[in-house]
Amino acid sequence: MKEIIAVIRMNKVNTTKKALADIGICGMHAMKVMGRGKMQVDFSIINELGTKEEIGGLLAEGLAQGARLIPKRMLTILVQDGDVEKVVNTIIKVNKEGHKGDGKIFVAPVLDALRVRTGEQGEAAV
Repeated sequence: MKEIIAVIRMNKVNTTKKALADIGICGMHAMKVMGRGKMQVDFSIINELGTKEEIGGLLAEGLAQGARLIPKRMLTILVQDGDVEKVVNTIIKVNKEGHKGDGKIFVAPVLDALRVRTGEQGEAAV
């Protein structure tokens, strides 16, 4: 098993979820996160998203503190080893716009999983 962690733009979550569902991947977790990469932030990309209250508030707060953190969404997806490539390619296809801040994808091994309710272990728990 592998865990795919994708950090993407907030406005791409629904499109990414639909694309993953279309290839048969429905189980995931999504979290609101704040962050930035190594490069300077291109705020013109954020301005294209509009003046949504959540974006404006978080962005203003980050700028006021000098942190310059950008609101993003982090998706975590557990998949069989054979599904990693198609999931990663789908995420890239949906999120790649050719701009800084398009996102990051990390793939990590999962040593074990347990289902609390039944006690199932390993791939059966996923």
